[in-house]
Amino acid sequence: MDTRSPNQTLEELQEIRRLMERSSRFLSLSGISGIWAGTSALIGAAVAFYYFDLVPFGSKFMAYQQALENPKWGIDPETFFFLDAAIILFVALCGSLFFTYRKAKQAGQPIWSNIALRTAQALLIPVAVGGLCSLIFLYRGYYSLIAPIMLLTYGLGIISAAKHTHREVNWLGAGQLVLGAVGLLVPGIGLELWAIGFGLLHVVYGFIHYNTYERAA
Repeated sequence: MDTRSPNQTLEELQEIRRLMERSSRFLSLSGISGIWAGTSALIGAAVAFYYFDLVPFGSKFMAYQQALENPKWGIDPETFFFLDAAIILFVALCGSLFFTYRKAKQAGQPIWSNIALRTAQALLIPVAVGGLCSLIFLYRGYYSLIAPIMLLTYGLGIISAAKHTHREVNWLGAGQLVLGAVGLLVPGIGLELWAIGFGLLHVVYGFIHYNTYERAA
């Protein structure tokens, strides 16, 4: 005869549910890593605006021509774009990995579990395609397409990875897709959309994630 109280049974069921969720989802994402990545992207965008002497949503054609004729810091625009993106990606990735590793360690969870690898794979395949397309567009001079394709493929990667982690990240992916579509429809504002998508949305998401899952823990 089962002598457990209804409350004990409910607690056991909740614990079983938590264990199943831990084994089927990657829950070590850190809100601070999102804030770090977003801040890094905003800094990278600010450096780009300074390099081209731009104001947000201003005309970029003359600024680009001037940068070609008199490159700031002795760096031509193509090289600057590549270096700026590469450095920001490296800084954002290192910070994100550090904060995610720290959260996983505090929770006693392995960061390189099978579910973590599936999450990374779901995210990185679309992102890698976007990176390859961006390099081709950079080489061909299709600069207005670089930011939109990066936003679109990154958004697809986030939505693909969402099934392995917190469902709330779907809205972050949806936001990237919307911004990418806007970038295709309205050429010339890719840098602003890049700052909003990779910068501002990540910061907002990071704060929400931190307050929802980490602050009370």
